[in-house]
Formats: sequence, C-alpha cells, structure tokens
Amino acid sequence: MSDGLHLSRFGLTALLERHEDIRVVGSADNNISALEFAELHSPDVVILGLEGADNDAIVIAEKIASIPGCRSMLLVTASTRSIVRQAFAAGIGGIVERSMRPRQFFEAIHRVHQGERVFDAELTVAALVNEDCPLTEREFSVLENVSRGDTIDEIAARLHLSRGTVRNYLSSVVAKLHARNRIDALRIAQKSNWI
Repeated sequence: MSDGLHLSRFGLTALLERHEDIRVVGSADNNISALEFAELHSPDVVILGLEGADNDAIVIAEKIASIPGCRSMLLVTASTRSIVRQAFAAGIGGIVERSMRPRQFFEAIHRVHQGERVFDAELTVAALVNEDCPLTEREFSVLENVSRGDTIDEIAARLHLSRGTVRNYLSSVVAKLHARNRIDALRIAQKSNWI
C-alpha cells in the first residue's frame, strides 16, 4: 500500500490487516518507495494512491504490474476517462475510488489478485469509446500534456513531434471544442471528464 496521505495510508493498512483473507506485507510513504518494495518482495497486489492527474502513479503502477506475479491497482479520489484510458492501456489491474465501501474494496483486491481487472464499466466504456468527444487520440495526448503544465517544447519532446505540429494539434483542439484558447479547451475537456 502506497499513499502520500499518512493518515489515509495508516487507516487503510489497519483496515486491510483486519480482513482475515488479506495479509499486508508492507506500506510505503510514496509510489517510488512502493516500486522499490515491489521489486524486492514481489507482493501479490500493490495498491497505489493517485491524486489528480498524477501520471507518475500510472507509470509506476505499470512497472509494478510488469513484475512477475505482482499486480497493481490505483486508489483514486475520482477517476476521469483519461486516467481510466491510461491505466487500462498500461495493464494495471484496476482503479478503485476512496469512497468505495470496505466490502467492495476487499472484493476488488481479491479480483485483482485472481488476475481480473476491476474498472467501473460505464467509465471504462466512455474512456475507450469517447463517442461524444471530437478529439483524436493524438489531440488527447497533446491536451493531456497541456493539463500537466507542459510547454510547447516539452510536449514536442515528449511526443516526438515538431513544435509546429504541436501548435497545429492545439489549434485543432481549440476549433473542435469551440474554445477561445487552449486554456478554455482544457477547461471544456476537464468539465466533460475527458481529461
């Protein structure tokens, strides 16, 4: 279990330890420490905390999921289509919300342990289909990087595009969403839970 919120982490650890079918083998104060622990001990399931659009948690959960015999799942305050899409593509075992009832939480852990994937069906379908969203996957990628505060140069480097191509994608996003500018486009996308 990794969660930067100490009371939350200790509370969840105590809750899990009370369940007769679950054995807590460790707790980490951040996701990097959880990855190091997983690499050393290969626990069956690692639960990582994800706050906001913390893509590092998704990357670390993906690395943990690639450790033989180890699965990962994300504990979130709220999930968006973007987070679900990234987690699903990364092979992460599931996403559970902090508001979930303990019995459902235990069930989700057992299902992930058994190799199942635990994602909210409605949100997953929306994330994978995005019927109501006019943006292409590449436009999504560019806008997701904007949401992290990346500059044009940083986006171009991360996505292996030219600066001009990034600007063209952003212009297309603004036009498709009938936004005033890229900040307004980002607001529209976030309000629609696309990002």
